[in-house]
Amino acid sequence: MSAELITIGTELLLGEIVDSNAAYLASRMRDAGLDLYRTTTVGDNTGRIAAAVREALGRAEVVITTGGLGPTVDDVTREAIAEALGVSTEFRPELWRQIKERFARYGREPTENNRRQAHLPEGAVAIENPVGTAPGFRLESENSAVIALPGVPAEMKHLFETEVLPYLSSRLKLGAVIISRLVRTAGVGESWLDERIKDLEEQSNPTVGIAAHPGYVDVRLTAKARDESGAVAMLDTLEAEVLRRLDKAVYGVGEVTLEEAALEKLRRRGWSLASFESGTGGALAARLATAGDGYQGGWTLPKMEPFDTLEAGMAAAAQALDSTARLGLRLVDAGDRQQIEIRLQWPGGEAQVERSYGGATVNAPGWAASMALDFMRRRLSSDGG
Repeated sequence: MSAELITIGTELLLGEIVDSNAAYLASRMRDAGLDLYRTTTVGDNTGRIAAAVREALGRAEVVITTGGLGPTVDDVTREAIAEALGVSTEFRPELWRQIKERFARYGREPTENNRRQAHLPEGAVAIENPVGTAPGFRLESENSAVIALPGVPAEMKHLFETEVLPYLSSRLKLGAVIISRLVRTAGVGESWLDERIKDLEEQSNPTVGIAAHPGYVDVRLTAKARDESGAVAMLDTLEAEVLRRLDKAVYGVGEVTLEEAALEKLRRRGWSLASFESGTGGALAARLATAGDGYQGGWTLPKMEPFDTLEAGMAAAAQALDSTARLGLRLVDAGDRQQIEIRLQWPGGEAQVERSYGGATVNAPGWAASMALDFMRRRLSSDGG
């Protein structure tokens, strides 16, 4: 069962607010087994909204809109959906009574423009809104349904959970669940990963996708099945194959972060960590500070002064912070590239590596921090951790 989402509001196009409704609905539709194929954002314009609805209905069985159901002149979703489906709008006296009763509970009188909210496209079924003044509605045919929800997040969520999901489950006989899982990798690039799992990326169910971040790459596994246990079984099989192929590049599965995985290598041995970094703006310390117990803190300098070497800076930081292990990171602008020096010291051993980064300068600190964390993770793993 395919679905499309249309979020409505000129303020979204202008970047004045973040479209949290789209993220929420996408995740909830996934959980319900609906395949969301497209999300469209449209301003408060009747013609453009109508065109978006018509186009979506040509591709999907379910079209959900959010926004544009208020009382003002620019709230035109009702008229736009009516235009898209070739019907008129009609006044619903029962909705107007509900709106007036809701205002009365707050000791207020609705203004005349609130009557707009009591108009719906002909043939639409009203979705009463007990937490706001704008009712939603649905308009269905034999093979498709358009569902209009308010744009206020609290109202939208309430109506979706209490009215829309039960309707979709019964009307469209949703008989599937969709579950996703992340396999998290570091120290390798997208092309390296793609070479090893490209045949898995071509599967239709379960599916595999790659999402790159500064210094690490996520592999998303998604399975669709009739029930949760079936989807989980598919993911377990796929995950085992992905782990086999990617081996040491994988630092975790699920929501674990690279900094958590790296610091865990120390915690297993009862060690604590101090960091020293220069030229990164504190990118390494900021990430380690969120990774849980074991991080004693760090020193951050814009440049290496007054220290001549990374090792000297690390020694001073470790002495002040009283840690058993030390991680040092130095980022230096070298013209068209950034030079990265990483040094790790632990009881009974030390290791260092130099790397270069040629991407956007603004991303260099994030890349450098990820490289340092992955270096620590891998080095302590190879040392028996």
